[in-house]
Amino acid sequence: MVWIYMDHGATTRPDPEVVNAMLPFFNEFFGNASSLHTFGQEAAQALISSRKTVADFLGAEPEEIIFTSGGTESDNLALKGIAYLKKNKGKHIITSVIEHPAILNTCKYLGDIGYRITYLPVDDQGLVDPADVEDAITDNTILISIMHANNEIGTIQPIKEISAIAHEHGVLVHTDAVQSVGKMSVNVDDLGVDMLSISAHKIYGPKGVGALYVRKGTRLQGLSQGGSHEMKKRAGTENIPGIVGMAKAVELAEQRLEGDTKYLENLRDTMIRKILDSIPESYLNGHPTKRLCNNVHVRFSYVEGESLLMMLDMKGVAVSTGSACSSKSLEPSHVLAALNIIPEEIHGNLRITLGRENTMDEVDYVVENLIDIVKKLRAMSPIAPKD
Repeated sequence: MVWIYMDHGATTRPDPEVVNAMLPFFNEFFGNASSLHTFGQEAAQALISSRKTVADFLGAEPEEIIFTSGGTESDNLALKGIAYLKKNKGKHIITSVIEHPAILNTCKYLGDIGYRITYLPVDDQGLVDPADVEDAITDNTILISIMHANNEIGTIQPIKEISAIAHEHGVLVHTDAVQSVGKMSVNVDDLGVDMLSISAHKIYGPKGVGALYVRKGTRLQGLSQGGSHEMKKRAGTENIPGIVGMAKAVELAEQRLEGDTKYLENLRDTMIRKILDSIPESYLNGHPTKRLCNNVHVRFSYVEGESLLMMLDMKGVAVSTGSACSSKSLEPSHVLAALNIIPEEIHGNLRITLGRENTMDEVDYVVENLIDIVKKLRAMSPIAPKD
């Protein structure tokens, strides 16, 4: 059986160059980066070099990069760090209804302890309206957190416009860029953000490591007490193998960005066209052009997404029905619900997220099997029209 992995929105296979870069830091350069002896200084030098690589990639300064355990910790540090520090200035935070659970559940927690959270709606293609952002700002607003690109439908938000509006009102801006980094140019000055979250395992790096960009002059409260690691914002011995792996993944992403983007856009657009042309009553979710280069998110009337996923898995194809972080929940996708998709169709979705190792032959294989599977499922469906 062939095995085709098309769930790169969930995670990616670490690049062999990333693995090779990490290996010496498990068994040769294993020192604690805070130690003063040679072993420690070798690790410290790797930490310094990796921080500069990640900073350069984002258009930032090294001291603006805080290494974390991943995107979720970066999001928590950004939101809680600002909320706790600015609690006497204001307790209002603005976000959107389609954020990743790392943002939504952090906002829920902050709401439970006395902060006011405004959840902005999106249009039927998943876009936040910058005018809604401005209307929601009050004298008590301390932070706006809107994701750069949605993890389910791939819609890319107008972060630059949102940042400009926020700063006119003296409000800080954070964006979760976990899905967009490595798939499009991400520069913190171009976006105008004050904080930005990234994760290594979405860009062919290791799991368990990420980073939060914090613009110079932006103060936030650390969430853990301990040593003075990571500019006193994230106590705990640094994960040097993971950080080195993340820096290598970033280096490769920068080298391959232009080629990967064009290649993936071609695969994406071909797959979307073939699905929509070949399967009646199939629809594209998200924005047709303002979407991630590797994201194909489609829905099919009269079928269940889980059945599609399992039958594709039996054909050796790995895809998902939505966010990996919500894949075991029976609740309908909060992202699709926000797009006003009718309840009867909200479960008939597939998220196919392509990677640089996928080929056009694999796209054809998946589409051919999808046509057959949808036809079989509709034949068994009591609600599907019969020929």
